[in-house]
Amino acid sequence: MTDPNSSYLLENFSEFYYEEFNYTDLQTPTDFNVDEKTLLCHPVTIADAIHISFCVFYIIMFLMAIPGNLIVGYVIGSNRRALSASDVYLVNLMLADTLLALILPFSAVSVLHGWVFGDVACKLVSLVKEVNFYTSILFLACISVDRYMVIVRALEAQKAERSLYSRVACGVVWVLGCFLSLPSLYNEAFYSKMASQTVCKERFKADSADEWRLATRILRHLLGFVLPLVVMLICYSITIARLLRTGGFQKQRAMKVIVAVVVAFLLCWTPFHVVTIVDTLLRVKAIKFSCYTRTSVDVAMFATENLGLLHCCVNPMLYAFVGEKFRRRFLQLLHRRGLLERFSVSRSSRSSSLTSEVTSSFL
Repeated sequence: MTDPNSSYLLENFSEFYYEEFNYTDLQTPTDFNVDEKTLLCHPVTIADAIHISFCVFYIIMFLMAIPGNLIVGYVIGSNRRALSASDVYLVNLMLADTLLALILPFSAVSVLHGWVFGDVACKLVSLVKEVNFYTSILFLACISVDRYMVIVRALEAQKAERSLYSRVACGVVWVLGCFLSLPSLYNEAFYSKMASQTVCKERFKADSADEWRLATRILRHLLGFVLPLVVMLICYSITIARLLRTGGFQKQRAMKVIVAVVVAFLLCWTPFHVVTIVDTLLRVKAIKFSCYTRTSVDVAMFATENLGLLHCCVNPMLYAFVGEKFRRRFLQLLHRRGLLERFSVSRSSRSSSLTSEVTSSFL
């Protein structure tokens, strides 16, 4: 038997359903504006040959930096006299660069297979890399100040005081470098969907990531680049001006070493800081976001960071092998070990004895 109210109920329910969900609204064409900032950019596909090339690059840097810095330490440490202020800075610079070189095998493995060493190793490797970043640049600035004091201020006679001050300055640099590197402990080993592998990168809390990243990068740019660079440029500019006024062949050679030091520093580290500044501006939306820009900056940061790491191989050549004083010591040690003929040492000694004052005052 049919309920006389059934048609009424069904009709009422249909009207209710129609009014509540309004099918006509869903069927009406709608324009959606997609915000590109909310989209995930496609990960960069890097060929295996490029990964292998970077792996070989890390290994070559390791094989160059370790022997080079150890030779510097051996030659300086074998000096029978008390270490000068420059020698103290060179030894500490050698230690910083050697520590950096020791972590290069980790980078060689991670570029091929991702980070496979765990979270603790990630933090330690990141800490060592950041400590070297600050200390090596600050030691370069200390050397520039010492060269200024010796050549311009003629404080060569106060060797004992300069040596003591250099040891205190090195201690301050190590403490300051370790303190400024503490934010690197935020680095963690985690699986990245973008990279499709485990990575070792900084990982701040989402609600304060931008503030932390901006603060750490301001410190890095100011204390790890701008201020040391200003000190180096001022000290070396005055030193070069003094050498130009006094003239002389050996003094011109000393000037060339100064120019080489500054140029090498700029070539190795300036690109990294410029790209990092661009990345910071992109994150704070000062630069218009696009996937192309984001990908380009990521690739540039990876490349320029590796260029900066190359500086640990350049330092032994610039501060040691270019200097006549160091080369004379090195040849004498080789002769003492029976690895070099006597006439080679004698010829080197004669060529360097003409202007020993300037040579000994510049590395």
